[in-house]
Amino acid sequence: MFTVQHLLASDHLIAALIPLVLLVLSLHILGHPKHLLPLILGPARPRAAVPAHFSVERAAASYAQYARLARAELAVMRTAYARLRWAHRRAGYDLGYPRKLARADDAVRTNAVVADAVARLAHRAFPDELAPGGGFLRPGVAGDLGRVREALKHFVRDWSEEGRAEREAIFGPVLEVLGEVEPARRESMRVLVPGAGLGRLAWEISQLGYATTANELSYFMNLALRFLLSEDCTRAPNQHVLQPYASWFSHQRTADAVFREVAFPDAVPRLSDRFALAEGDFLALRAPAGADGYDAVVTLFFIDTSLNVLETLEHVHSLLRPGGRWINLGPLLWTSGGATAMELSLEEVLALAATVGFDVAPPDDGTKCARRTVECEYTADKTAMMRWLYQAEFWVGTKR
Repeated sequence: MFTVQHLLASDHLIAALIPLVLLVLSLHILGHPKHLLPLILGPARPRAAVPAHFSVERAAASYAQYARLARAELAVMRTAYARLRWAHRRAGYDLGYPRKLARADDAVRTNAVVADAVARLAHRAFPDELAPGGGFLRPGVAGDLGRVREALKHFVRDWSEEGRAEREAIFGPVLEVLGEVEPARRESMRVLVPGAGLGRLAWEISQLGYATTANELSYFMNLALRFLLSEDCTRAPNQHVLQPYASWFSHQRTADAVFREVAFPDAVPRLSDRFALAEGDFLALRAPAGADGYDAVVTLFFIDTSLNVLETLEHVHSLLRPGGRWINLGPLLWTSGGATAMELSLEEVLALAATVGFDVAPPDDGTKCARRTVECEYTADKTAMMRWLYQAEFWVGTKR
């Protein structure tokens, strides 16, 4: 008969008690069960911080990876063509489609000259952020091919002869308002351009004689602008060449139109006492030292990038001196999707501007400040079979 004495003398009981005793002793020494895990699994590896999407780390990685990512897309296209049955592949061959894919690869090589140069410039300009083992050299930092292509198209839009007509349509109303100020007065006036992109509008304003600051959050744009500003990278007009439309075969009339080259820059910008950069978040900017605010804040295709448009308008207001002017042009294309706190109509934005403290010149103002609609495009391919036209709204608000 099995008794308690048999159980106490059993090897099974001893085998069961040993792990329990060890667990109690471990808890007594270490204090908490979680402290046992490093002993069992080994020390945890620290998790590398993920670079913010518009950070210099992410942007530099994207420029450095441009050629590899673009060629990966081309590999998918080649595979799709290779899967066609023989008769269809032969028809494609007779049309020159394999040659078209080869020309696309040549275009990647052309564009990579600029993209790689931007990545090298980033490494020199930000040695701490992009040290070996970090930044675009850190494994796992995924490049954003779309953002690089967007920046390359901005070279065309902002700094090439091909982009002149598009620039004149949207820069013109802004420059006309600022050009009405007497030249002698401009020398003491300060203008801020948030969301400046590759900086052409801000540079044009500085050429009128204003002390102009270009502000941009995205380092995809900031690094590209630095590439133009650098005497090591850009020394002469039309020094560089891109094939900016080679990644998009849709809406094209000819293959030659797809692969045409565009030279840039049509003018060579340099930093000066009239043209300065303020890289980073617009909402972190403060009024210039020694002044009660900017004389003008120019927002071009900018306020609809806001996560909170009310906060943006309030900050524009706070940065202006009393009587300073907010000059705006844009289509209210809210770009942050569900993350945007309020996606407002034109009527609502104008009502909000009045609430914040702006007097917006009405359509019948009779001056160049009059509110009006401006039909325009943005980074358009002028030879394509498709046009995306904005009915953007232009207005000038005076701070009360």
